[in-house]
Amino acid sequence: MSNGPKTDISSNRQKDPDDWISGDEPMTGAQRSYLKTLSEQAHKPDAFAEGISKAEASKRIEELKQALDLD
Repeated sequence: MSNGPKTDISSNRQKDPDDWISGDEPMTGAQRSYLKTLSEQAHKPDAFAEGISKAEASKRIEELKQALDLD
């Protein structure tokens, strides 16, 4: 079995969001929902913001997951 990008499902999670080709695009609906939920759970409403990029949303999600000990 190959460890190429199509078979290694963890490869996307290891790539720095700043290096994503689509990182400058608006955050996805799923990111928006998850970021909002995590920011409420962590009592950090400022972590959520409309209009941020996919890359920024990913970074904020990871920070909140660490703050909530979800990793």
